[in-house]
Amino acid sequence: MTETLTKDQILAALKGVKGPDLSSNIVSLGLVSEVVIHKGKVYFAISVDPARAGELEGLRKAAATVVEGLPGVSSAMVTLTADREPGSATGSPVPSPKPAGRSTASPNPAPAAATPPRVSPTGRQGATGIPGIRNIIAVASGKGGVGKSTTAVNFALALKDQGLKVGILDADIYGPSMPRLMGLTGQPQQIAGNKLDPMRRHGLKVMSMGFLVDEETPMIWRGPMVTSAISQMLKDVAWGELDVLVVDMPPGTGDAQLSMAQQVPLAGAVIVSTPQDLALIDARKGLNMFTKVNVPVLGIVENMSTFICPHCGGRSDIFGHGGAKAEAEKLGVPFLGEVPLTMSVRETSDSGEPIVVNQPDGDVSGAYRNIAQIAWAEVQRASGDARPAPKIVMES
Repeated sequence: MTETLTKDQILAALKGVKGPDLSSNIVSLGLVSEVVIHKGKVYFAISVDPARAGELEGLRKAAATVVEGLPGVSSAMVTLTADREPGSATGSPVPSPKPAGRSTASPNPAPAAATPPRVSPTGRQGATGIPGIRNIIAVASGKGGVGKSTTAVNFALALKDQGLKVGILDADIYGPSMPRLMGLTGQPQQIAGNKLDPMRRHGLKVMSMGFLVDEETPMIWRGPMVTSAISQMLKDVAWGELDVLVVDMPPGTGDAQLSMAQQVPLAGAVIVSTPQDLALIDARKGLNMFTKVNVPVLGIVENMSTFICPHCGGRSDIFGHGGAKAEAEKLGVPFLGEVPLTMSVRETSDSGEPIVVNQPDGDVSGAYRNIAQIAWAEVQRASGDARPAPKIVMES
């Protein structure tokens, strides 16, 4: 029974897995992170030397196999992660198949390189692109509470309405919103090659940590584990052929955001802000982060631009108005558009029927489509891709 499964049982089983030096086991060597057990699912990480990550994938698989063989274990989600050794220059988490659980790895992230890596105008670093995915667009904000996830979902749906093949990745590990916003329940299935089959709804392929843990379960993870889990959801999900993968980034400018911006081939970033000065200060920080790692900023979206009363239709600038547009002009980046604050946006988001799907002909949906059209044109301009987005023909 799942209820009888204990951490001691897991560790006892893992003592049968030899460490990298083959002279002792991974438990005795202190390489296993805190083990988390939740409804038959087991989460843990194995700390390894980042220089040997590739050759130690077999160790990760062996640990997962041993744990999955225990009675009461439905699945084992294991990752390789790397702590920074004293005097070492790197400490980046090492991606491996399957999202992982909580870690007690060192909370000190690796310092950013003095000189950011060179990135081409399309955001690709050499041949590090993900097979099948032509472009990755990050939707980011300098702070939480500005409607970034709602914007990301409707932005992705608006891109899909241009005739593009689109997926969306919820990279907000601590507060995954995609299951609720997309009206999805259940778990992705594992398919051939240890890949996860993404969930699907409204014509989008979707992946989120929210599909792997209960909505009420807090994700008490440290930086290396978060970064590793994001990398795995990017690279170990069977996305197939996509024109665009939209990534709903965590809010802020922390370790996860910086690592992803440096390691993942981003075609560009969309910055979401409200009009008020406090939000714009944080939005500027997010924009500067992408600029420092040479990721093109596709533009700024002013969300909650004005409140539209559902009764009288009157407009009230609760958070101010026009601040994001002025900031975009000041910083020399495109202004993508304004999205008003309406009751319908909140209601459709809570119901899992995003407004672009629920009210496709409304003004708010039109705003999202204009934003998507401008952003996609910026991606094509930056990449030199002359292929126009497929046009939608409306027949009367």
